Formats: sequence, structure tokens, C-alpha cells
Amino acid sequence: MRRTKPEKREVLPDVRYNSVIVSNLVNRIMSRGKKSTAVRMMYDALDIVQEKTGKGAIEALELALKNVGPVMEVRPRRVGGATYQVPMEVPSSRRMTLAMRWIIDAARSRSGKSFAEKLSSEIVDAANNQGSAVRKREETHKMAEANRAFSHYRV
Repeated sequence: MRRTKPEKREVLPDVRYNSVIVSNLVNRIMSRGKKSTAVRMMYDALDIVQEKTGKGAIEALELALKNVGPVMEVRPRRVGGATYQVPMEVPSSRRMTLAMRWIIDAARSRSGKSFAEKLSSEIVDAANNQGSAVRKREETHKMAEANRAFSHYRV
């Protein structure tokens, strides 16, 4: 174990929407250090979301992240030679991280089209409580519910 917990780095908001969430998503989309490409894909996706929903792209994005973020998850806990999957509440920072990760992964696994279109479709689906990312959250909740018997092993 490490002695001290590293301090959280402050992420600067993006230029167009002045949002830290968009800037975090850009950093997660980015591959091989190509930030300008990731920014372009993100803004294209948000423009498409704006067209599809007719309301603000940031509101749709925040709603999607809220819908996808899990409330409970299971964490492994070793007790006397056996490993139990113990359900625990998810802290808000991890909830956002998981929601972003699941939306991006779901968008990447969609078929065809450009990444901006796939990401926008996934955001719209998540905002409407549909899609792969929402299904992932449901699976996580089911797992936590199934292992509720081990909840007394919480740390």
C-alpha cells in the first residue's frame, strides 16, 4: 500500500462549453496523445446530439451520465480463504468515471459510422435510459442485489 493518497489534479474546462465534464471526456477519448482529434470528435458528437434532441447538448450529456452512473457495485473482499463479492455504494467521483468509461466503450463497440456519430447515438440512448451503457449499469446493480447477503462484510 502507498503511504499517502495522491492529490487530485485539477482539470481545466473546455473552450467551447466551459465544462469540466466535456474536457474529461475528451481526455478519455484521446488516443496516442492526439488531443485535437479527440476534441474535434467530441464537439462533432455534441453538435449531432444538439440536432437530434433539440435541446442543449450539455444537458443531454449530463442526463446521460446521471442515467449511466451506478449507485451500487460489488468489490471483492477476502475473508478467511474465501473471496466474497461485497456490494458497496459508489462514490460520486467513481460514479462519473464509470459512466464516462461505459459510454465511450459502448460507443466504440457500435458498428459502422464515424466515432462522433456513434458517440452521439450512445449519449442520446443513455439520456433516454436505453443502450449498452445503461444495460451495463443494470447488470452491475443486479450483481450487487444478488450478493446482498454478503453486505455485512463491508469494510
